[in-house]
Amino acid sequence: MSQLQNKIDFVAFASVNMANANGDPLNGNRPRTDYNGFGEMSDVCVKRKIRNRMQDLGYSIFVQSDDKRSDEFGSLSERASAKLGKIKDKDTYASTACSTWLDVRAFGQVFAFKADKGGVSVGVRGPVSIHQAVSVSPVEIESLQITKSVNGEPNEKRSSDTMGMKHYIRFGIYKIKGSINVQLAEKTGFTEEDADIVKECLRTLFVNDSSSARPEGSMEVLKLYWYKHNCKDGQYSSATVHRAVEVHSKIGDEIPKSVDDYEFIVNELPGLEPEIIDGI
Repeated sequence: MSQLQNKIDFVAFASVNMANANGDPLNGNRPRTDYNGFGEMSDVCVKRKIRNRMQDLGYSIFVQSDDKRSDEFGSLSERASAKLGKIKDKDTYASTACSTWLDVRAFGQVFAFKADKGGVSVGVRGPVSIHQAVSVSPVEIESLQITKSVNGEPNEKRSSDTMGMKHYIRFGIYKIKGSINVQLAEKTGFTEEDADIVKECLRTLFVNDSSSARPEGSMEVLKLYWYKHNCKDGQYSSATVHRAVEVHSKIGDEIPKSVDDYEFIVNELPGLEPEIIDGI
């Protein structure tokens, strides 16, 4: 596999239609928003979805969710101990972790387990960084009161604890930004092929991701803009590249209700052209 030689920046736009993009557990699982009403998806949420897609594609992942676990280990310490427990040298520990798990060499990982539960304390800085995703316009949050339709126990009478709330965003478009750093890729062994895997995971971010809060088809990647620079440090800063892709409302002060209400604009960066990929 070929070592990554060129810095990469990317921007993806994802639509949310009658779904909860990322619930806040400290706020009744309402969709995350800032004080100005713009929707938010945490970087942890986006990376979780990328990891899930990596697993779907058959790659070994260290940070697995319980509902998609592909091995017998019930915790990170057990997984680390099984693969790395006998390694005491920190550099060997880190390089072995990176070669074993794709998400470690992509996002990095802190291995801080007791000696009998995974070995030495090691930190790995990954080359792939993901920003917190923010909607391009303020979002409308609606709530439904829901009730349990059946009794959980025989002869149980329905009580107030069978009632709850379900929250969702009527419509929104979120901007997901990220970069891949060549210098850190050299340290973790992240390759050109790994970058292509990340690209495919972003393109198909919401495949196999449906749930009660996100019904099938309620979230989709609209466009992915993939900028590959001609050097290690980049022709432009990541901030400049991320600003080059914009989305504007075509209906003024009205609340956008579909993707047709938006216009996608790519500002020219001389010498750097994006690969524009449709999502799925």
